Amino acid sequence: MWFLNFYSFLYQMLYSLLDTGNFLVIPGSPVDVWGAESYSKTHAKHQLRKDNGFSMDDIVVLIVGSSFFYDELSWDYAVAMHTIGPLLMRYARRNDAGGPFKFIFLSGNSTDGYNDALQQVASRLGLTQGSVRHYGLDGDANGVLLMADIVLYGSSQEEQGFPPLIIRAMTFGIPVITPDFPIMKKYVVDGAHGVFFPKHHPDALLRAFSLLISNGRLSRFAQTVASSGRLLAKNILASECITGYASLLENLLSFPSDVLLPAPVSELQQGPWEWNLFRKEMEDTNDDVSGDFSVVYVLEEEFTKHIIDMSENGTEIQDQDILTEQDLNIVMEIENFEDYERLEMEEVNERMERNPGVWDEIYRNARRSEKLKFEANERDEGELERTGQSVCIYEIYSGAGGWPFLHHGSLYRGLSLSRRATRLRSDDVDAVGRLPVLNDTYYRDSLCEVGGMFSIANRVDNIHKRPWIGFQSWRAAGRKVSLSTKAEKVLEETIQGSKGDVMYFWAHLDVDGGGAGTNDALTFWSICDILNAGHCRTAFENAFRKMYILSSDMEALPPMPKDDGHWSALHSWVMPTTSFLEFVMFSRMFVDSLDALHTNTSEVNMCVLGFSDLEKKHCYCRLLELLVNVWAYHSGRRMVYIEPHSGLLEEQHPVEQRKEFMWARYFNFTLLKSMDEDLAEAADDDDHPRKMWLWPLTGEVHWQGIYEREREERYRAKMEKKRKTKEKLMERMKNGYKQRSLGL
Repeated sequence: MWFLNFYSFLYQMLYSLLDTGNFLVIPGSPVDVWGAESYSKTHAKHQLRKDNGFSMDDIVVLIVGSSFFYDELSWDYAVAMHTIGPLLMRYARRNDAGGPFKFIFLSGNSTDGYNDALQQVASRLGLTQGSVRHYGLDGDANGVLLMADIVLYGSSQEEQGFPPLIIRAMTFGIPVITPDFPIMKKYVVDGAHGVFFPKHHPDALLRAFSLLISNGRLSRFAQTVASSGRLLAKNILASECITGYASLLENLLSFPSDVLLPAPVSELQQGPWEWNLFRKEMEDTNDDVSGDFSVVYVLEEEFTKHIIDMSENGTEIQDQDILTEQDLNIVMEIENFEDYERLEMEEVNERMERNPGVWDEIYRNARRSEKLKFEANERDEGELERTGQSVCIYEIYSGAGGWPFLHHGSLYRGLSLSRRATRLRSDDVDAVGRLPVLNDTYYRDSLCEVGGMFSIANRVDNIHKRPWIGFQSWRAAGRKVSLSTKAEKVLEETIQGSKGDVMYFWAHLDVDGGGAGTNDALTFWSICDILNAGHCRTAFENAFRKMYILSSDMEALPPMPKDDGHWSALHSWVMPTTSFLEFVMFSRMFVDSLDALHTNTSEVNMCVLGFSDLEKKHCYCRLLELLVNVWAYHSGRRMVYIEPHSGLLEEQHPVEQRKEFMWARYFNFTLLKSMDEDLAEAADDDDHPRKMWLWPLTGEVHWQGIYEREREERYRAKMEKKRKTKEKLMERMKNGYKQRSLGL
């Protein structure tokens, strides 16, 4: 879903020919006020009047209309002239009002059609020569506004948004007269910031205009209205713009529960623009932001500049270099003639007798072609690059939106959680194809990256044959915590000389808010609670208790130290492949116990680990992201943090300091293996503890009975083959060997 965001309803109408629905208008922008103030700093009113043939004694009345451009006089002008006609006849026909009045019309294009039509109307009304002029919006509209003494909005069309020309006029400190449209009455107070008149009422317009004129000059009332209007225009639509964008972000983005929002949109107070933030930019730039800016103008300027540069270098484009229709026809004829010759030669070659060659050569060519055929298990370029390396890092992603954050090279390999979003030119692993349970949208969304790890561990020898294995979420690059080239080299060199079980990680959990030892210090479990709607400890303890069948009076929440050490996050770590398989064995049982707590509730697929709909959709993800820390800490693995930019190594939570806190008995490999075999035996006997049992679906199911049954099946197949071979041999000895006739 995409949409265009406009600050004016005018653009929505102009772009409706391209798309009729994907538009959002958030009214209000400081660009009009900013443009007017910037223009007034570089232009003077008396100079503009002098350049355009007006004197300072003239009373210049500017009539503005619709912002649309027309090549001919529009109906809007005809209606406006009906309303403004009496005003023109009274003040522009003769100079009995105490001073010369000049009426300027600002609308449409600056074409001859507008000016000629306007002069015809002026002569028909008997107006004096030069009392009526026309300027187009495609010219210096700000200069025309700044010259005026009074601005009259003469359009009869009600607009959805506040007219930007009126905002600019009020910013210039010019009193405005407008019809009593609802959009005007919403922001402008009659008699305070401007003067209203009922539309299509010429008499009311004359009365409103007379309030601003006194003895051929602007009245004191007009000056007061202009001053108040200028203050109003500075922040006239600030509140609507701010609340509009806040509502857009609130509806567009799904913030996680650990994000502390300042306040709901409904509680936002009415406030002005922060002009102090714009002021420095306004002072530094000399550009006029009032002009229309478009990428079309930029491209046109660049293209024109390119043509001029080519002309100066003597390589001007000649007319004869431009392709014509005759040139295209000649090219098409040549291509058709070449196709005809090719087909004719193919037919001739098919009719000629050819020597097939020696049978040995034909056989070798056939074997060579078979080897060249693509096979599903053929090693591609990426696999060949990884040959001889000791580690491969699988980058987990779930859609095409994660492609730009993935790495290329022999160290990385993509792992897609969506079969339809696999990169075409990369040898990414299809997690759904390796683990069918990920076809279920509920479990694919609930397990997230851990589901991809389960798919790699499922028959790992078919996909990964290296001593070390690593993973990294696509979000790591988005948060700028992925490994740099320098850190990658440090990691590969360190792995070559590593001994023992070590877990290297480079994306750590942000634990901010108070130093260690203080009351407000954040611990591992408190951070986990924040990320999981306050139910992390409860969910982990219940799942751990169910996994090991612990009694209710026994403690079931593994202790984690309250120190300044880092903890792994974003599934960004590397460990030996054997350790990874042990971690997956533990994780499968833990996830199954966690899933059993939710599936046994009264509400189907009810998730207590999230507040928003998006968090409930990815129910287990944030808890499972931290699970590797609990397993590595209590199983006695060394935990080494590698700084992702510099490659600096630093061991976290040394094993010697955590021996008295470790629950090693629960994370012992022998115990986990026996538990895994018990579950496999139950799955093999179809003795499921509940209707939806997740554990058999997350990987391989093996126990001693399966090994024995497979060995017995292999032995039976071997004996059956021997029996058939013996019977075939006895049949030949009895009846002799008979060769089939050739050609049959």
